[in-house]
Amino acid sequence: MKIWVDADACPVVIKEILFRAAQRAQLHLCLIANQYIKAPPSPYIKSLQVPSGFDVADNEIVLRASKGDLVITADIPLADEVIDKGCTALSPRGELFTKENIKGRLTMRDFMETLRSSGIQSGGPPPLNQSDRMKFANHLDHIIAKQQNSS
Repeated sequence: MKIWVDADACPVVIKEILFRAAQRAQLHLCLIANQYIKAPPSPYIKSLQVPSGFDVADNEIVLRASKGDLVITADIPLADEVIDKGCTALSPRGELFTKENIKGRLTMRDFMETLRSSGIQSGGPPPLNQSDRMKFANHLDHIIAKQQNSS
């Protein structure tokens, strides 16, 4: 299993959790972003900067991710695409996207997008809190343990 991170909008605290987990479990982790993202020196962790542009980083993740990999993203359409490839998708808030819930999430995202484009202010998500970090870390640990037990 490799871990792919949609790193442009991934909070620093979540990246730090990922760095520690990749190092501890000796899993390859790749941060993909339109801008330079600093990664700690490690044989398991790398950063890939892609050209600027709409969905360039997302497309790179879809291209590189393989069945059984883990993708960290808050981007619902990206999560949908990687789930179709047989990957696991986890949001930085600790929400596990699955075949059972992703279509509903995609429908809600599209609905909210329609509201925003018609001028209705919906506000953004609340700031990441301690509960979100704990939920993320717990899901990550569970996914890694499951992968290591099946190897």
